[in-house]
Amino acid sequence: MANISCTDILKSYGAHPVIEGLNLDIPDHEFVVFLGPSGCGKSTMLRMIAGLEEVTGGRIVIGGTDVTDLPPGDRGVAMVFQSYALYPHLSVADNITFGLRRQGISRTEIAPRLAHVSQMLGLEHYLDRKPKNLSGGQQQRVAMARAMIKTPKVFLFDEPLSNLDAKLREKLRTEIRKMHLQLKTTTIFVTHDQLEAMTIADRIVLMRDGRIEQMGTPDEIFERPATRFVADFIGTPAMNFLHATMEDGHVARAGSIALHLSPAAFPALRPGQQVELGLRPARMDLCPEGTPDALTGTVVLVENMGAEGQVITDVGGHEMSFTTSAFRGLAIGDRVSFAIAPEYIHAFDPQSGQSLRKD
Repeated sequence: MANISCTDILKSYGAHPVIEGLNLDIPDHEFVVFLGPSGCGKSTMLRMIAGLEEVTGGRIVIGGTDVTDLPPGDRGVAMVFQSYALYPHLSVADNITFGLRRQGISRTEIAPRLAHVSQMLGLEHYLDRKPKNLSGGQQQRVAMARAMIKTPKVFLFDEPLSNLDAKLREKLRTEIRKMHLQLKTTTIFVTHDQLEAMTIADRIVLMRDGRIEQMGTPDEIFERPATRFVADFIGTPAMNFLHATMEDGHVARAGSIALHLSPAAFPALRPGQQVELGLRPARMDLCPEGTPDALTGTVVLVENMGAEGQVITDVGGHEMSFTTSAFRGLAIGDRVSFAIAPEYIHAFDPQSGQSLRKD
């Protein structure tokens, strides 16, 4: 087990920079998720920590040891890939123990370790099978067991669930999180799926264009996005955005829409200032028409999501959505009012995209 420190990390392919001056500290035992869109550099960063990619500049330290120039086998890390990378001609047991046997570890030492990891991941009844006789979820658990049996200082997961269906992803997310709570090994998990990140991370590192856009707990990222990009990337359904102008009384106006903002949250806002408002659909719900600061519009579409529905509306020419459990009585063309409390309204600088919130 070990902390990880990445200092001034640079990665370029020829003249093309991929990672630019990244700094990151991950404490021992923490479960960190690298999150971001395709091409943001999250997998490249993971592979540099693993030693599978050379670092163009900067230092990587694991457990107090500078591993920047060390080969992968000397870093004390174990990696689980998106592809299962199992040997088709070997049994599950032989796939799991392959690395240990190559290291010359005796069978008497391997046997209890195999029994432990196979029981932890529910593989004890499949040890004699070949990979082709396993489901996708079982094969991914074999790949996880192969990493776990090495008892590494650091676990690295590179989008390990992306090839699985939704039900299996949910099940394996739970198993990975339970595994971490048991082993308490420092873990980095790469994904582009914000739901995966929100459900399993101690801390999220949200990346964009080779740099860190925001780091924080899932609650911090969701409730206090540092930029418009973060606000837009995190949350399902996606946040609503409105270009508005500040008026007297801390009121933001966008056409016929007028919303009071919290003076405590946005003390620096002044009349005439341009802002971009962010309103989360999950923070809005139906209210009686005439409610102060209510948004009133016409239903364009109702999407059934099970316990809740997403209601997409036209409010004075602005498309706005909100979620409600009372969606089943709504139909296209209905007139509806919905509201959001001032403390849940976000405001961003239209030029820089930075949050204007101060609390």
